[in-house]
Amino acid sequence: MDKRLENEQEHGPAIISDQVLVNGIATPLMLTADGELWWMGAVRRSLTVEKDVIGFSIEGSKVRVKAVVERGGGGICGGGIAGDCVRKDFVFEPLSDYSRNLWRHKLGECLDSLGRPKKLFVFVNPYGGKKSARTIFQEEVKPLLEAADIQLEVKETKYQLHAKEIVRSLDLAEYDGIVCVSGDGILVEVVNGLLEREDWRNAIRTPIGMIPGGTGNGMIKSLLDSVGLQCSARSATISVIRGHKRSLDVATILQGDTRFFSILMLAWGLVADIDIESEKFRWMGSARLDFYALQRIIRLRRYNGRVLFVPAPGFEGYGQPASYEARSRASSDKAPSVEAKKLGYQGPNTETRNQEWREINGPFVSVWLHNVPWGAENTLAAPDAKFSDGFLDLILIKDCPKLALLSLMTKLTDGGHVKSPYTMYLKVKEFVLEPGARVEDPDKDGIIDSDGEVLARGRRTYNSDHKALMSYSELRVTVDQGLATLFSPK
Repeated sequence: MDKRLENEQEHGPAIISDQVLVNGIATPLMLTADGELWWMGAVRRSLTVEKDVIGFSIEGSKVRVKAVVERGGGGICGGGIAGDCVRKDFVFEPLSDYSRNLWRHKLGECLDSLGRPKKLFVFVNPYGGKKSARTIFQEEVKPLLEAADIQLEVKETKYQLHAKEIVRSLDLAEYDGIVCVSGDGILVEVVNGLLEREDWRNAIRTPIGMIPGGTGNGMIKSLLDSVGLQCSARSATISVIRGHKRSLDVATILQGDTRFFSILMLAWGLVADIDIESEKFRWMGSARLDFYALQRIIRLRRYNGRVLFVPAPGFEGYGQPASYEARSRASSDKAPSVEAKKLGYQGPNTETRNQEWREINGPFVSVWLHNVPWGAENTLAAPDAKFSDGFLDLILIKDCPKLALLSLMTKLTDGGHVKSPYTMYLKVKEFVLEPGARVEDPDKDGIIDSDGEVLARGRRTYNSDHKALMSYSELRVTVDQGLATLFSPK
């Protein structure tokens, strides 16, 4: 049988099959219709264009195929392997100009068929986390994106909400996506900016990529961990290059006419206090959270209040039946602290009267509402959370002995806290928070935190003189399934 026919039977129909030089040795090379590039040397070797190849270039008479492989050469990066990735190129030399041009054309066609981004708008936040985002971008992200022949427009953020301001007026038609080299804060700003645009319906379809460069990095940790990859700038950048996308639920937090669009979490009680009040120890780095958590557990606070929710199927047994409409009308006279913007997305249309509402009354130690599994790189807050199931995961702690609470907090790294008898863990379609004062100190309130930012500060709280988006009173959370789009490993 003809050798070429044998190869096609084994590897599939060839788009191009040729004799080339590899290290000066004549070598058979084939690109198959299913996107496999394989060649014969001492042993058979191959690259899968979709998973392994990020780009190629013509260098004189040679063709350089730019690839990523698992460190140590044990496998191809991204194939479900948790190892770190390194660049490793394959260089070959066609035997004629015609052959070289044909390889250029066919490789280009194969990569173009994958729908990968060709031009990206990149935000770099030089102030977040350890202030390393600029270095991460220059040394790890930019070289990979340039190897993939992706055009870049780069903007460093200079102040809070800078990214949101830019996104609200950005000509999105010029770009195939937006990338955030930062923590989760810039991602939140980008989503809010897209949804405040007049053309929000098209704008929110813009794919957004995350490169870990901040303190929390919960979203990119959730994305990479879902396919068994380490949370690294390299793995995150390769995910953007490959161009795979997935939908993401977006929660609308509503108080009067004021709206905030959340994609990570909402917290009140212990978690919010640790997250926000530990800022006074920012000089300690990420250790500030553990240090302040211990302080807060030793001097534990409990908060009066009530939560109402529409349970997801299978969670109807939590709480007691409740009527939300009467409480909603009672609180509707409270004016929001910031006048709402009329343009943009106004939140999902939901009918509260026909919903089966449930309630749980305080006191509470912690109320935590999550959209994705990881709240930070070391915090698996909601292990059962999904990216686009139309539900939010609610984690409640009403009462808990201090030693048990300390043990519970140490299990946040693997999600074991949700199995504690002191924890209620359920999924909800809608949620209402009615925050109250501290049980032990009734003239003091709490802090409501969403996606790492303060939504509301009650009486005599940390920085209570600072202006917040909402007042410390009832707020409602709804969820729009799969509204936003993320670059994803798969």
